[in-house]
Amino acid sequence: MNKAKVLKEIIEQRRSIFPKDYSDTEISQEILDEILHSATLAPNHKRTKPWRFKTFRGEEKAKLALEMQSIYKSTQPETLFLEKKYNDIGFKINKADTVVSIVVNFSGMVPKWEEIAAVSMAVQNMYLTCTANNIGCYWSSPKIVDHLKESLPIEENQKCLGFLYIGNMY
Repeated sequence: MNKAKVLKEIIEQRRSIFPKDYSDTEISQEILDEILHSATLAPNHKRTKPWRFKTFRGEEKAKLALEMQSIYKSTQPETLFLEKKYNDIGFKINKADTVVSIVVNFSGMVPKWEEIAAVSMAVQNMYLTCTANNIGCYWSSPKIVDHLKESLPIEENQKCLGFLYIGNMY
């Protein structure tokens, strides 16, 4: 096995796969743990480990969908509200097997951009691990995540950078 060749193939195959293309087949906890563990191997200056991930599955994921839809509805002026977008928010979350919140925790020890970069590399590791396991994923960063209160409490030194939607492909 030529590791460089395998790695090159995984990098070349990596792409965003959207929830509409996910099957209803559940991802095993073992694979999900592998995906999350790969994120923790990302380089980070001064070992601040600035990533904070929360997984949403089952009932907790359904609550997240309802909260996100509610936020969209309450923050949109009536003239800009789109029923299709409202429905899409719920569809994407519910269609994914797992939704992972992507939060950066600013330590104050290094510049903020370095911690955002470290979190981004952690997400890339998750993308590559999903690709290696034939699992679809994509990173979405809707503005409404700034309003999440119930599903995802954010501390003062943290910022939600979005969600990674993960699901088995057809």
